[in-house]
Amino acid sequence: MTAFLTKTFYTLLAALIGLAVIRLIPVDTEAFHEDPALPEKRRSEVRLIGREAPRYPVEADELLAAFQRIATADFSTRLVEGSVEEGMMTFVSRSPVFGFRDFTTVKAVDEAGGAKLSLFARPRGNVYDWDMNEKRSDRWLGELQETLGGA
Repeated sequence: MTAFLTKTFYTLLAALIGLAVIRLIPVDTEAFHEDPALPEKRRSEVRLIGREAPRYPVEADELLAAFQRIATADFSTRLVEGSVEEGMMTFVSRSPVFGFRDFTTVKAVDEAGGAKLSLFARPRGNVYDWDMNEKRSDRWLGELQETLGGA
């Protein structure tokens, strides 16, 4: 019985250390600040580009400013790269339980009668994310539609 408890203890300790390492490892945020239209394919990603990208009846800078307010209102999300002036921003969000990092990059482009918002949301690693990025993106885009109309 003590061998079982010892093995269980060390297994749990290793799991906790692994989670701590994953949470604390620095991330090169510039590597995730990439145009949503780039063709790289990852597992568990949400990508809205081209015809799928939602449109809003405002200019690109107003669209990005509104998106930034909505995204950073989430307690687990902060802007890590880009700006409204640049026309593209990347946010990092932490999952509620283990604190895994997800990245969301948005880019706004003016079009006739408004602006298009391209979005690329993905987990830090090439892992399954239990649809967290899709749910978060849908929530933010829903709030954006309520705020600005369109889509």
